[in-house]
Amino acid sequence: MGKNINLVGGNGAGQTAKVANQIIVALNIEAVGEALLFAAKAGADPAKVRQALMGGFASSKILEVHGERMVNRTFNPGFRIELHQKDLNLALSSAKALGVSLPNTATAQELFNSCAAHGGKAWDHSAMVKALEKLANFEIGQKAP
Repeated sequence: MGKNINLVGGNGAGQTAKVANQIIVALNIEAVGEALLFAAKAGADPAKVRQALMGGFASSKILEVHGERMVNRTFNPGFRIELHQKDLNLALSSAKALGVSLPNTATAQELFNSCAAHGGKAWDHSAMVKALEKLANFEIGQKAP
């Protein structure tokens, strides 16, 4: 399944690492969605902004893959929102038990919850941007007012 195998600790540490990965992915998807929505609403071409950002410090696999999905409006499932919700539920319940606050993870989960409430449980997790678009009353790809 995976190419790299790393021992990260004792029993349960692998699950912890997987959940930590899903926190990072969710927060990066949210950041890319906000950035592209901001750029589009400000009147910039989100595809060109994405391309420009790919050459700088903001470059990431999330910007490359999921940013393209957001710009092209292709939300066919790669990793479904409902699966990411499951992983973030694990993160948030574990954090609560540990006495750790994960405020941005909770926000990402609420954005996924909004998508699910609008029929998007099976959308690709990059469709989180749709929840942000509802909040902005603006969709990437629209012409700015």
